[in-house]
Parts: sequence; C-alpha cells; structure tokens
Amino acid sequence: MAECNRRDLALWAAGFAAVATGASAKSRSEVAYTSPAIHQEIMLPAGAARVYRMLTVAEEFDKVVRLSDAMNSSMKAKLGTAPTTIDARPGGAFAFFGNYVTGYNVELVPNTRLVQAWRAGSWDPGLFSIAHFALEDRGASTRLVFDHTGFPKEETAHLVAGWHGNYWRPMTKALTA
Repeated sequence: MAECNRRDLALWAAGFAAVATGASAKSRSEVAYTSPAIHQEIMLPAGAARVYRMLTVAEEFDKVVRLSDAMNSSMKAKLGTAPTTIDARPGGAFAFFGNYVTGYNVELVPNTRLVQAWRAGSWDPGLFSIAHFALEDRGASTRLVFDHTGFPKEETAHLVAGWHGNYWRPMTKALTA
C-alpha cells in the first residue's frame, strides 16, 4: 500500500471533517444526522505504553490477528495470509487480516491516542472510516475509549461484534500471554 504524504492526508482530513460536521453544507438538507457510530470502552490488562505498542508495531498486532475470531474461523481462507504491516507514522499505511483491513495512520500520540483512516476490503473503493483509540493509563491496566465513524450503515452490527472478536478479546489474550 502506498504511503500518502502529509499534505494529501491533511487535505483529506480537512475535507472529511467538513463533511462530517456539515461545515460545507448550504442548508440543513445537505447534512446527514443518521450516520452510524460505534462507541466502546474497554479495560485492557496492561499499561498504556504496552497497549499503544500493540496497536502500532506489526509484530505485536500480529499476535492479536492470530488470536482473532476471523483468523480462527472459515473466514481465514477468504482473508488470505498476507503479513500484518504497520508504518507507525502520520500518513503511514497499515494492513491487517491478510490485507482485508487497510488504511492510514492519521494521528499518533504515543501512549495516548491513535487515529486511523480505516477500511474493510468489502467496502466500495475509496471509502474510509475513522477509528479513534484513546488510551487512559491506569497503571497495570488501560481504559481504551474507542470511537468509529464514517462506515457503511449496513456494516454496523458486524463491526460492533468484530471489534470485540477481532481486537479487544484477542488483544486481552495477547497482553496476558
């Protein structure tokens, strides 16, 4: 996956923000108020530095992928075997689950926050959502506040379950292994 440059990423983010907030709308009829959103709060059994590392280092996140529901089901054949990749810089690309989940890191604040332009391989080309991971260090644990917006409405139930089965539960297992 090609890396986008910071200027392109900034322009994309500004355009997304304008659309998401309705800033460019000339009338209320141009603003959608029914877009789905996911908000999840998870306690993870490790400090924020370790959780952040798991989310931003390919070798660490690959442990999550290997423990995920998707990779331990019949979906594995569909997802393929491409390796987990993460370029942990703003604009850096990532690919998970055999390249089925791809995107770009928008913002990285070590041990505190990660924002990604995130997409699933089944979505229309060019469609990216925003995944926001906020980490609150609690010493031996981390409260992760997760918000996901901008995804196709029909994917809501699948994504709600998928974040638990493919991220939070396997991440908890990997952190305690």
